[in-house]
Amino acid sequence: MKTKVLLLVILFGSALLVSAQEYQPQVGFSTENGSKTNFKKNKASDNIFITIAGGGNILLGDQNGDAEFSDRIAPSGAISIGKWWTPYAAVRLQLNGGLMNNFSNGGEQNFTWINPHLDLMWDVTNFWAPYKESKVFHFIPFAGIGYGFRPEKTVDGIKYGKAEAVSTNLGAQLLFRLSKRVDLVLEGQYTLLGDHWNWDFHARPRYDRPVQAMLGLNFNLGRKEFEVIEPMDYDLLNDLNSQINALRARNAELEKRPEYCPECPPQIVPEPAKESLQNVVYFRLNSAKIDKNQEINIFNTAEYSKKHSLPIKLVGYADKKTGNPDYNKGLSERRARAVAKQLTEKYGISSNNISIEWKGDTVQPYAENAWNRVVIMDTKED
Repeated sequence: MKTKVLLLVILFGSALLVSAQEYQPQVGFSTENGSKTNFKKNKASDNIFITIAGGGNILLGDQNGDAEFSDRIAPSGAISIGKWWTPYAAVRLQLNGGLMNNFSNGGEQNFTWINPHLDLMWDVTNFWAPYKESKVFHFIPFAGIGYGFRPEKTVDGIKYGKAEAVSTNLGAQLLFRLSKRVDLVLEGQYTLLGDHWNWDFHARPRYDRPVQAMLGLNFNLGRKEFEVIEPMDYDLLNDLNSQINALRARNAELEKRPEYCPECPPQIVPEPAKESLQNVVYFRLNSAKIDKNQEINIFNTAEYSKKHSLPIKLVGYADKKTGNPDYNKGLSERRARAVAKQLTEKYGISSNNISIEWKGDTVQPYAENAWNRVVIMDTKED
């Protein structure tokens, strides 16, 4: 007897250890804001994106504001490659540039320029709201640092030297999902450069500031979805701990009893009555998938049914605070049928020995809302 109780303690302890270390992933969505959600670390080849865009720019600085706005517009473009490390944080390398129109020193000068820069990107919509891979719209500010270069050029016989400067790049994207692999991107960018780009130098610190607006396509490579890591159900852990403590106390009591008593008369052990056993299988929110830590309850019910030749009645439920009655009715049915399938296919219980009902959220067996995401298993004689 003592050996059996000790084995039960070990069994519960093992179940507790495994379940405490186990995390159940959700793919492609979260139920809480991204900032409060834990995500599984992705592979180096996952969540890669390449963006190609084109548009126009104008140069702000010195006398450029005196020229006609339409004359100041020049074509520019960009190509980027980056990676999302979480649904709301990314790093990208962008190469942008093109032509630039400058109006200073009494005339118009046109030149080419390039600006490679490294940016940190922040998806506000996935940070402040729940993450959803299929979300249609994203607002993504970014900030970065880079290198601006303009080659030398001769204009009307006057040679203008090349310009080099560290750049500060600020901007934002409006991203619209077209498909899983392709997005439409509208990007605005503001760049701070040293006062060399328009050949108009001042004693006091000044900056020339290209402003760009571009439209392009974003291509997603590798796996795009992130996995949400949900920690174990702590109510379930507390329940397991209570059961373990009760078994330990029972084992300690048995240790005090004598192992052998020759003067004691033999005891007649009556045939145990076929008592009913009730057990439960808890489910996660909006799920009919059986967690591994619930297998022990199904196993114990199946073994008890076999040992005492008792039928098993399954009743599925759903919590009342989520979903609607029609949806919850179907969800409770799927939960009950999932447990029945496990009993028949894994533990050898005949389907003729199982009856199934589902109540949806019309009946709430527990006062705690989350506890009603459950299937109650009852073994008793008809």
